[in-house]
Amino acid sequence: QVRLVESGGGLVQAGGSLRLSCAASGRTSSSLAMGWFRQAPGKEREFVAGISLIGRSTYYTDSVKGRFTISRDNAKNTLYLQMISLKPEDTAVYYCAAGWRGITTTPTDYEYWGQGTQVTVSS
Repeated sequence: QVRLVESGGGLVQAGGSLRLSCAASGRTSSSLAMGWFRQAPGKEREFVAGISLIGRSTYYTDSVKGRFTISRDNAKNTLYLQMISLKPEDTAVYYCAAGWRGITTTPTDYEYWGQGTQVTVSS
């Protein structure tokens, strides 16, 4: 079993920055592709960014390219999402996810999920 715990969310003004962290535990946590998803009120959960097993490959949804950076430190079993130039439309609950299928944009392809951390960007 893999457990994921997010942290780092909060309230920030438009144009500001935040760094989200996701601490993973479990024997195989470093063997999984990982990603960040987000869900705004009344909307479906959407893919934000994904990273491969050793971090060699990354993938971003178009709306965050150039502003968000996903990274992982397997020695610390931690996934990160650095977010800059935040916009009000980035407001959502952000979830960390891990899965065996590699980087995909489909939430159901990920077996493990964190509880989420709220990011609110004020205008």
